[in-house]
Amino acid sequence: MKPGNGFASNILEIIKAEVAGTQRPFDQLRQGMHDVLGDGGILKEVVRPGEGPPVPRNASLIMHYSGYLEYCNQPFETTQNFKHPPMMKLGREVRLAGMELGVLTMQKGEFSRFLLQPEYAYGAIGCPPMIPASAVVLFEIQIVDYFDSGQVDDFNAMSPVGKLQGETYSPEKDTISIILMSEVEQNAVPLSTFLEVIGTLRSFGNRCFAKSRYDNAKGHYKQALALLGNRETRGDAEKERITAALLLVYLNLSLTELRLDSPQKALKYSNKALEIDAANTKALYRCGRAYMELGEYESAQGRLIAAQAKKPFDRDINNLLKKVAMCYKDSLDKEKDMCLKMFKHL
Repeated sequence: MKPGNGFASNILEIIKAEVAGTQRPFDQLRQGMHDVLGDGGILKEVVRPGEGPPVPRNASLIMHYSGYLEYCNQPFETTQNFKHPPMMKLGREVRLAGMELGVLTMQKGEFSRFLLQPEYAYGAIGCPPMIPASAVVLFEIQIVDYFDSGQVDDFNAMSPVGKLQGETYSPEKDTISIILMSEVEQNAVPLSTFLEVIGTLRSFGNRCFAKSRYDNAKGHYKQALALLGNRETRGDAEKERITAALLLVYLNLSLTELRLDSPQKALKYSNKALEIDAANTKALYRCGRAYMELGEYESAQGRLIAAQAKKPFDRDINNLLKKVAMCYKDSLDKEKDMCLKMFKHL
């Protein structure tokens, strides 16, 4: 269910009922809502429940929302027209107190309505000319996904004890900046927490990748790679988990570099992945693609045949193998023709 679905039709019915002499539209909506804070300032109706824990403070959200004034069935602000719902940081992009406090009561996948009094919305002044003074507003919100970016912020904000240079990022702006990080303090963080930070960075990268923002995705993956490289492992079990996380990041980077038309770099990261897992079909396939784009068809065939041995019915592997075989044949034919022309007079 997209935000806006349900309210636009319902409000028309409520407005018609109000004209007939019954309650005002927002008064009628209040009857099915519960008081979030106990002061009547934020009322909530769950249209579709979500699952999992509630949104944490300082999270970065992927959400749809629409805002309505009373008696208006068209939103004054909406994300429904966006191809991809925006990523918004609580306390930064999400600036309305009522919206932020409401979101903190929601779960992933949840779709809810919030009726906000002026003190939790646009205040006594409003936001002319769109929002009148002392306006009560209704927001429909759907949480598509969220990332606990506050945990990453805390990790990167550790005071510089060691002089280790690294990269940090601004997820809501998809930007990279250089900072000094404390090697000592970061290595003191429990492994589970550290791997959650890595997972969040990869999630941000995956989100950027899905939106075809490959340079931004690469920045997040490289930040994760730098942190993994700086981590001091304690024992074989911890080293194994770090290595498994490295494999995923190498695979992310190899595909991203292919999308950025950088086959040489894609080959580097694919080979790094193969050093960890020599039978990894994704790494073998991306090696094959990189070699093909570099015109090294024999090497491409070797990698793809190895991948095919693991997944003989994989359509992508088989199709690329056919394409490489054709390119290889064309290359050999051209080479043969060139040799014939060179030695024709003999």
